[in-house]
Amino acid sequence: MSALTIRLLEHSSPAYEETVALRDEILRKPLGLTFTPEQLGAEASDYHLACYDGDRLLGCLILTPLAGDALKMRQVAVAGDAQRRGVGRAMVEFSEEFARRNGFREIVLNARETAAPFYDALGYDRVGERSRR
Repeated sequence: MSALTIRLLEHSSPAYEETVALRDEILRKPLGLTFTPEQLGAEASDYHLACYDGDRLLGCLILTPLAGDALKMRQVAVAGDAQRRGVGRAMVEFSEEFARRNGFREIVLNARETAAPFYDALGYDRVGERSRR
């Protein structure tokens, strides 16, 4: 893998649509879910990040502004053949720097149990009860 590039995307752009396809493949289909137009439309005010190796999309995530100075990290997806190769870590570190530069002081998230060790290794704290879903 060559040098990774992470950038912000515009909602509804062709690059954004590519991230929707990746999120659908990695996050939604395994659960038997699909995106609705309303769900995608509600993302218009979010920050959309994408990670590339050259022109190839490897991963993406969304940062949703919350009340005050917090962001919610969500919809973190990394292509199957790029997992465990530093893509997720690079996106989270980029997100943290983005948050600092833009006046946000906290990032919160909900993680699937299988992803919790990844966030533990990055120094995130587990708070609250496990979901029973």
